[in-house]
Amino acid sequence: MEATDTRSDARLLADARHDPEAFRVLYDRYAARVYSFFERRTRDHHASLDLTAETFARVWLAARKFRDEAGGSAGPWLFTIARRILLASVEKRRLESEARMRLGLLAEREEAHVEPDPAWADAVEEALEVLPPGQRDAVQLRVVGELSYDQLADGLGCSPTAARVRVSRGLSALRQAMEGGRR
Repeated sequence: MEATDTRSDARLLADARHDPEAFRVLYDRYAARVYSFFERRTRDHHASLDLTAETFARVWLAARKFRDEAGGSAGPWLFTIARRILLASVEKRRLESEARMRLGLLAEREEAHVEPDPAWADAVEEALEVLPPGQRDAVQLRVVGELSYDQLADGLGCSPTAARVRVSRGLSALRQAMEGGRR
């Protein structure tokens, strides 16, 4: 049986800079609790696993910024990161759902499991085709491809802010084109 590591969380984070095993000990100490935190809130096993992985990736990247303000425990700091990741995930999901609703990709008929109207799908394709190429690519990569704005910016060769602007303008133009076709 392996001896329990008695180092404080603060010491483990400091040691992790040169000893990956120290980070593994910290992970083993908190992973089940972080997963449970997400599972209670999302009720989704796979999402909870993804959010737990994202939390520890952020902890790893931010380990140098850790300030021991809880007597050696990294728990409050780690769960602050977890809460921020959960909030960001909820916000991302909300924004994506709104974008899909604006595009008509998440319509009431889909909730009822009815096949989309081919004429509607053709109208979306036509509306996409008239968008400037930068906006069309941005909308398709963001909404359909589900890329983050950072990934989108890398793919388009622009800043994340410029990527957001392209998506916003593209969605506005697409919405106007779709509403114009319904009248």
